[in-house]
Amino acid sequence: MPPRTSLAPPVESKLHALPQDDWLRRQAGHQARVRQYADPYLARRSAGRKHPVEDFLFTYYTQKPGQLLRWHPGAGVVLTGPAATERAGWKYYRAPDDGELAAAGLAAGTTAVAVDVEAFVRDRRDALQFAGIILSGTAARPAQFGCFGLHEWAMVYRQDKFELRHEYLQLRLGPERTDEVVEGNRIRCSHFDAFRFYTPDAVPLNSLIPSRENQRTLEQPGCLHANMDLYKWAYKLAPLLPSELVMDCFELSWRIRAMDMQASPYDLEEWGYPAILIETPEGKAAYVEYQRAFSAESQELRRRLLRELSPLLQSLGSGPAPEPTEGQQ
Repeated sequence: MPPRTSLAPPVESKLHALPQDDWLRRQAGHQARVRQYADPYLARRSAGRKHPVEDFLFTYYTQKPGQLLRWHPGAGVVLTGPAATERAGWKYYRAPDDGELAAAGLAAGTTAVAVDVEAFVRDRRDALQFAGIILSGTAARPAQFGCFGLHEWAMVYRQDKFELRHEYLQLRLGPERTDEVVEGNRIRCSHFDAFRFYTPDAVPLNSLIPSRENQRTLEQPGCLHANMDLYKWAYKLAPLLPSELVMDCFELSWRIRAMDMQASPYDLEEWGYPAILIETPEGKAAYVEYQRAFSAESQELRRRLLRELSPLLQSLGSGPAPEPTEGQQ
């Protein structure tokens, strides 16, 4: 058994104490924020209904609503008060010793818990380092804005030969015209987790060959899927990160998913999502305008994530992650 070490991140950092009233208020605010999205999803799931846009973050990603509801203060924060004792049994939490309490300005014997940073880093070192590589690498690359959301179209290209992707949805232009849009445009998807859902006939039409192996060199901040995945990197590093930051990533991903599906080949008018007609010059221009705005938002979230993670990445020898420059937004 390795010796127990300090709760603080393994570089010089001051522990910060939160009184019970303060952190319970933040916890309640977080849970109310989550329930706006989670409760309708859970109601639909209980009724056996699907939603092509609003179910996505709960079905594609592995984080479940109950996990998202759990509020975390992040690394280096000591939660005080009797209510904190419930967290003593949570994974990657523990009670601070008297020296750590003193470092947080608390008296010896104060009832408190905090994130066990060292246990997390010991167990999840590879995940932490990989997230740092993806976040910093993506942040440093120039954004590309020429894909026009055609990844969703490539997922249904000649789908009559293959299994239908969303059997309960209708193609807005019908199968033949949808295939013509794919064939009449340059397909350049840089994100493996979109590319892997292409129909077999669409795969050779992509000008890039994304793979899990080249993911760290291909992802770029203009990509809607790379920007949605900020939520994935954030929740995979819970409880190191404050839940408010995780939810900021979630809400950006939610809005990106809505736009992504509006630009898709599906007819979603009856669901309340009017189409972005990317088969037209006007639709392409509208898509790029949204894409640029999402790219700028995602870069700011990458900055925030990297600021939180940089002390830990430095301690692992990964070095400080570079922040994106204005020209890389």
